[in-house]
Amino acid sequence: MFIETETTPNPASLKFLPGRQVMTAGTREFASPEAAEVSPLAQAIFDTGEVTNVFFGGDFVSVTAAPGVNWNELKPMVVSILLDHFVSEAPLFAGGDASGITVPAENEDLLVEENPDDADIVAQINELLETRVRPAVAGDGGDIAYRGFKDGIVYLTLQGACSGCPSSTATLKHGIEGLLKHYVPEVVEVRAA
Repeated sequence: MFIETETTPNPASLKFLPGRQVMTAGTREFASPEAAEVSPLAQAIFDTGEVTNVFFGGDFVSVTAAPGVNWNELKPMVVSILLDHFVSEAPLFAGGDASGITVPAENEDLLVEENPDDADIVAQINELLETRVRPAVAGDGGDIAYRGFKDGIVYLTLQGACSGCPSSTATLKHGIEGLLKHYVPEVVEVRAA
């Protein structure tokens, strides 16, 4: 088995491609060692002591190194952990699959109360996010979460390698905002949530 790596726009993150499916559906982000306890793989990566974020995508794992960590030393450790996991065909989550895992509720403060009259606009926004934005963001080792639409403002959260990336503001403001404004005239701004 060979695990490829790709750089991401975030210099602190690398994208690891095991050449097989990682998540069967959706994505999962682990922003702390405590959150990683539900996944033996994520926990093993955090156990290096040099990681601040692990993100599982459909066919990749993104890892964000702690400030000051040298990727030349961390990368072989992460590759070894990934190889051991995938060669042994160990489960991704404790209990064998994700069915028994309770995902903490998203922070209610980040969501805005949407107007039911905006349902068509929200559907258009989500369609564009799913078909145009999510694949591009996944290519950079991350994901995007829709957080709401109110008064012409779309609230989004970047995850994985895209979270904390120096170019994340440009991605939101120039890339995603421009796309949404072009196709959905009711959108006037995109904000990070």
